[in-house]
Amino acid sequence: MNDKDQKLLGKTLWNIADQLRGAMNADDFRDYMLAFLFLRYLSDNYEAAARKELGPDYPELSREQLRAAGVSTPLQIWYEENLSDAPEFEKQMRRKVHYVIKPQYLWGNIVMLAQEQSDELLETLRKGFHHIETESFQTTFGGLFSEINLSSEKLGRTHVDKNRKLCDIIKEIAKGLAEFSTDVDVLGDAYEYLIGQFAAGSGKKAGEFYTPQRISDILSAIVTLDSQEPATGKVKHLGSVFDFACGSGSLLLNVRKRMGPHGIGRIVGQEKNITTYNLARMNMLLHGVKDTEFEIYHGDTLLNEWDELRETNPAKMPKFDAVVANPPFSYRWEPKADMSDDVRFKNYGLAPKSAADFAFLLHGFHYLKDQGVMAIILPHGVLFRGGAEERIRTKLLKDGHIDTVIGLPANLFYSTGIPVCILVLKRCKKPDDVLFINAAEHFEKGKRQNVLTDEHIEKIVRTYQTREPEERYAARISMGRIAEEGYNLNISRYISTAVAEKEIDLTATHGSLMEIEKAIRSATRKHNEFLKELGLPLLPGGE
Repeated sequence: MNDKDQKLLGKTLWNIADQLRGAMNADDFRDYMLAFLFLRYLSDNYEAAARKELGPDYPELSREQLRAAGVSTPLQIWYEENLSDAPEFEKQMRRKVHYVIKPQYLWGNIVMLAQEQSDELLETLRKGFHHIETESFQTTFGGLFSEINLSSEKLGRTHVDKNRKLCDIIKEIAKGLAEFSTDVDVLGDAYEYLIGQFAAGSGKKAGEFYTPQRISDILSAIVTLDSQEPATGKVKHLGSVFDFACGSGSLLLNVRKRMGPHGIGRIVGQEKNITTYNLARMNMLLHGVKDTEFEIYHGDTLLNEWDELRETNPAKMPKFDAVVANPPFSYRWEPKADMSDDVRFKNYGLAPKSAADFAFLLHGFHYLKDQGVMAIILPHGVLFRGGAEERIRTKLLKDGHIDTVIGLPANLFYSTGIPVCILVLKRCKKPDDVLFINAAEHFEKGKRQNVLTDEHIEKIVRTYQTREPEERYAARISMGRIAEEGYNLNISRYISTAVAEKEIDLTATHGSLMEIEKAIRSATRKHNEFLKELGLPLLPGGE
């Protein structure tokens, strides 16, 4: 499917969502829509693998034959005829696609029940979701559908009303998808498109789960540059990547996309919001990341609610080659009394209660490998605010860990219009300076948000890579100069965006005015000749 068709598929699904949700708010309907798209992906992928695995034993039946048999998929026929062989078949499927779905829970059967307005649909969905959570995968995905409330009164007051509403939703989604290729790869793109559309309608709440794709492109490019061969640009390998506020997982997936499907050894994320946590796990699977290739943990990052990350033995403590993050901006938090001794913060101090920006930064930095790269999106206040933040910023600079400061345009996010910056940190930074990039004025104005084009992104990444200065755009500032500025990283202190006034050559200007005056006199003289012939009063100044 080409890019045009992919966008059309996303728009078709969005239109279906917009028409069907009725009085339900976008956030609630999002969970149903994305869950059904996820089920469609799992089903298509599984049936394609089953066809390949069974070969000539896979029943080749037309739609009419399936309908006559009262089933939705040839796999259901195979199960009925080969029940004793099913355990060995499922064992092979777990080895090859890492999961199993019983035929009655496949998307095709769900759609058939919806088309028949079957009163079994709701209960079949409930059992199917439970099956996927607890039995399908080698590693269980408990609670994956916990936010999909099939008993919600928003679907209807009675069981019959709820069942009817779900039938309508599923029929329309199936109809929309049927117009396009069944290639499972495009469903991941459709999923991402819908997340973006729901984010656009969620306002400030969008910040909980969505990083705009173009900003994600910048971060993923920065942390993967060192994983490419300098001469050829070919990707080598990235051992691990960590996003400690991963939202729906789009940033982690963007890093994976740049590295290729086998270019990352370990993908790790953490997310506090339960709904978003489930979105992230679905998103990973939808993009073909096997359940054994990623780990998303549900817990509070600031409280470090993850036993694996609380390992005190330095030899066993997890460290990552790349750390990326778009944490909540200036989040108010309540640091616990014993946090001053927390290994993440004890060398730098605690961020103030009013803004946890540096707490997030120090958390991610603590788990960065010595040769790793960290890129984090933060509000501009971290560059210049005083108090505890100034002390943390100063020590990070003195220790040589802040590598690059990138200022981005305002109004790039759905959740806020403020301009933001990207801080790039390294443990073993080589240059004794900090690179400042002022990209705040480089964007295209959009209807809702400002937009970064490919050219804008390429310029930022190229400048980061070459560290070449450019007037009014980029500068390498020595640590001595930064110390003179009181370790203030406000970009305007180091890169002037003011346009110098053009010098005026008084002699040339005088000569130009004399020529203009001469031309006026000549024109007036000619005009007076016409007036004289007509017997009209002459104009002054034409002598």
